[in-house]
Amino acid sequence: MSIHHNQPKGLFLLFFVEMWERFSYYGMRALLVLYMVKYLMFSTEKSGQIYGWYTGMVYFTPLLGGYIADRYLGQRKSIIVGGTLMALGHFAMAFPPLPFFFSALILLIMGNGFFKPNISTVVGQLYEENDPRRDAGFTIFYMGINLGAFFSPLVCGTLGEKVGWHWGFGAAGVGMVLGLVMYLWGQKALLGDKGMKPADPSDKIYVPFVLIGIVLVFLIASAFQFSGYDVKGMIPNYIYALLGVAILAALAYSYAAKTDGPSLTHVEKQRVAVIFIMVFFSIFFWSAFEQAGSSLTLFADRETNRVISLFGWSWEMPASYFQSINPLLIFIFAPFFSKMWVSLGETGKEPSSPVKFVIALGLLAIGFVVMIAAAAMYQQSGPVSVMWLIGAYFFHTLGELCLSPVGLSLVTKLAPVQFGSLMMGVWLLSSFAANFVGGFFAGNYDAMNHTLFYMIPTGTAVGAAAILLAITPKLRKWMHGTH
Repeated sequence: MSIHHNQPKGLFLLFFVEMWERFSYYGMRALLVLYMVKYLMFSTEKSGQIYGWYTGMVYFTPLLGGYIADRYLGQRKSIIVGGTLMALGHFAMAFPPLPFFFSALILLIMGNGFFKPNISTVVGQLYEENDPRRDAGFTIFYMGINLGAFFSPLVCGTLGEKVGWHWGFGAAGVGMVLGLVMYLWGQKALLGDKGMKPADPSDKIYVPFVLIGIVLVFLIASAFQFSGYDVKGMIPNYIYALLGVAILAALAYSYAAKTDGPSLTHVEKQRVAVIFIMVFFSIFFWSAFEQAGSSLTLFADRETNRVISLFGWSWEMPASYFQSINPLLIFIFAPFFSKMWVSLGETGKEPSSPVKFVIALGLLAIGFVVMIAAAAMYQQSGPVSVMWLIGAYFFHTLGELCLSPVGLSLVTKLAPVQFGSLMMGVWLLSSFAANFVGGFFAGNYDAMNHTLFYMIPTGTAVGAAAILLAITPKLRKWMHGTH
């Protein structure tokens, strides 16, 4: 495949490091809701809320990690800090008592904040501006993410569901350690000085301590609340949203207040506006897509016939295995999509990034139409074939390939240099909001009719696609020639 040719050597190091990090993340995610419902005996509502809180915060802390890397540590040191915290978090999950469970989630949330935005930013730094290999490079990187995500539910899911939950979580920790060791071994030789120095150094060292302190207090209070201790009443959901907006505003102000740096030009401001608008529309996509780890896993566990029989031999497939379908399909289709965009680009027919987002939302809606039919069949005649879930994941995956690598690449193309990691943090913020919405929505799974439940994400995806299509001409103008 032509996309492999002439890529920077550092890309393949980052590919394998990200592969192991995603192995650890998705291995743990595949077990999380099942572990809470079946082992900790939490209700579906509480499990959905904790799942949404955890997966949401995992995408919120990159704002903080991106900021600290840009101003204080540089990307490379931040990746090491993040990997170490995450390895500790995965191993803490291997201990049964409840305080270990919440401490583990907090370590994983903080570690991910340092790791996630900075590894993507270093990938972007491997290429010069307008390098035609960039989109293909991000697609290869994306395949690394999905290789880890494919194997982890099979390894961690089998250990967790068939041997013991804590074996599954321990395996995720081993994966993270492998990624960290590989990174420490290869970074000097393969990455040179990329990402070593902060892009925009600051002498005000107290700022990150204050921000980390605020986030830690908030996380610990949330953990106490979820574990049943009343912390001056429940933290209302809107506080989560306000916290995100407040920290985002503080970081943006901290950047803008610098008098020695050049201020943004009119073109840069419009390009940043496009990033924020695309972030908003991607929330509709991810809040529905992220049902994979919550309501779709419960559908696999309770409403799907998972017994496979051959020649008198039968085996029940663990529910967590379904989370390997999406990364497997990405691995199959990503090279095809990468080639397709290049061929369309050469003939001048490649759709613009906003149009690719519209296509993604349409495909997502089709996937949920499949789930509406599956839920209706279950109500009529009991557990349904595994093919229904596979069909839904098929359409969701095609949608993801039109949105996720395209979004990552778009941010690295549109973001002003001095805001590189911060804008990557803003892009990941869409997943923060989406996971909260998706987790709290999944918490209603037991209380709602399931055909109606799956109609809601179908409707929101179609509505968002229609609005985005209407404003696409304006967005293309504001992108000023960036395709």
